[in-house]
Amino acid sequence: MNRRLLVAYGALAALLACAPFALDGYWLDVLNNVGLYALLALSLNLILGDAGLFNMGQAAFYAVGAYTTAILNTRVGMPILWTLPLAAIAAAVFAAVVARPVIRLRGDYLLIVTIGMGEIVRIALVNDVFGLTGGANGIFGIARPEILGYRLRRPPQADFFYLIWGFVALTVFLFHRLEQSRFGRALNYLREDETAAEGSGVNTLRYRLFAFVLGASWAGMAGSIYASKMSIISPESFSFWESVVLFMIVILGGSGSIPGVLVGSFLVVGLPEMFRGFATARMAVFGVVMMVMMVFRTQGLLPFRCPRFREADLSRAEAALAAARAKSAAGAAAASAVKAGVAP
Repeated sequence: MNRRLLVAYGALAALLACAPFALDGYWLDVLNNVGLYALLALSLNLILGDAGLFNMGQAAFYAVGAYTTAILNTRVGMPILWTLPLAAIAAAVFAAVVARPVIRLRGDYLLIVTIGMGEIVRIALVNDVFGLTGGANGIFGIARPEILGYRLRRPPQADFFYLIWGFVALTVFLFHRLEQSRFGRALNYLREDETAAEGSGVNTLRYRLFAFVLGASWAGMAGSIYASKMSIISPESFSFWESVVLFMIVILGGSGSIPGVLVGSFLVVGLPEMFRGFATARMAVFGVVMMVMMVFRTQGLLPFRCPRFREADLSRAEAALAAARAKSAAGAAAASAVKAGVAP
């Protein structure tokens, strides 16, 4: 991360830390929703933005995580925070099972399959699979998380606010580190040119599948937090529209851009609440803004930018390459001399 981005993150963190002291319970809950959608959009950005896989079934993984937490808590009595990794594992396993046969598909074909997957999950939840999901009524009585004996409370208390946004901060940090790793660079190669990536030795199938599974696991954890916050979940909360909103956040903010996803979350989720008094007109205005964006700013508000290398970095790289070549040449000369029977 460059210095400018660190300053921007620091300013955002300072504003969010002060928000509970300046906002009432309603706007605090709006920021909670923005944070949840930011988590989900960051998980989708790993699949759509980094790996370039068209996925509009992210709500299915969100639902798997939420229902895993709800079932384990209400039927087994497991504490909420203990269910968080289990929700991630359940969503990851489900993603691996579903994606393995279809991961070779590309573009619109993969998009259609993921839409169907999301609808299948929603219908299965409505039909009360194995008598565990509660059907259309959902699951009630989900407990609140407890940390060292303290039970988190809903707004106007700021407990969930700090939990959600703390998790967002952790996600941003980890995903930036992932972006700079070998795995992150491989995903970028896939997004830009899958054929060239495969020709360069990147196992495209494995990286596509792992990106899908990792993004699903993060959506599962977001679902776990959502279930504990609401204390009641139903299939209506995981409809196709949720996947559309997440897709819109990533595209609007900038595909592959972590800061862009955060900005997109505030605009798509938070901004309409500010104009709720205009009723249906706010959605019309929002639709017009989206159309204008797609025409004049197709790459998004804050698109992903490849890292720039300074001339000094290039000089050091060239010097290191020259030294490596000289060392290799010296080693080859020594080996030839030994082979010819002459002391090096």
